[in-house]
Amino acid sequence: MKKLVVLSGAGISAESGISTFRDNGGLWDNYRIEDVATPEAWSRNQELVLDFYNQRRKQAYEVKPNAAHYALVELEKHFDVSIITQNVDNLHEVAGSSNVIHLHGELFKSRSTKNPELVYQMDSWELKTGDLCELGSQLRPHIVWFGEEVPMMEKAIDVTETADIFLVIGTSLAVYPAAGLVHYVRPGQPIYIIDPAQPDIRLKPNMFFIQEKASTGMEVLTKQYLLSDQ
Repeated sequence: MKKLVVLSGAGISAESGISTFRDNGGLWDNYRIEDVATPEAWSRNQELVLDFYNQRRKQAYEVKPNAAHYALVELEKHFDVSIITQNVDNLHEVAGSSNVIHLHGELFKSRSTKNPELVYQMDSWELKTGDLCELGSQLRPHIVWFGEEVPMMEKAIDVTETADIFLVIGTSLAVYPAAGLVHYVRPGQPIYIIDPAQPDIRLKPNMFFIQEKASTGMEVLTKQYLLSDQ
């Protein structure tokens, strides 16, 4: 069974109604990244950061996976599928994908501010000041903020290097280090890129670009490329 490795980004979640950084009128419109998504922001105004992620979590509880998420689950019947996602929502898991690596953390988990290895599953959308880990320190969102290391990057690179097929869906390949994963695909292995706006990268002979939104692009990909001979 061939190994299919997927790099997913905000575009796949956008079809479910989750705001992206660039959405007009989206959740990010009323905030500066520096005020809610950096270690400095946490030190400066913990309440604001907690409230921002509570809003994101509450929104994420109200949405459901879309056709693109389910199409990736369906491909598990034909391929050994691993998903590397830049998204912090859990829509891949809710849809039924069985192997998901979250590069930028997970919205529905919290972690200790004293020991980052202490990570807890959340059973509600709200994380408050005074919610403590077992060591007695404040819990923070289990999110990789701007300026922090991406601890799952090495695992993502290892998985990417095993890919027989590499799929990029819903990301403009502008956010590093995640965007650099395409450079770890073995020479000659096909790379499919699904996004309405063509990413600003030099296309190579092994790259195939599908200029569609995630759900439509997945339909094109499976019928014309991945399962055309089955």
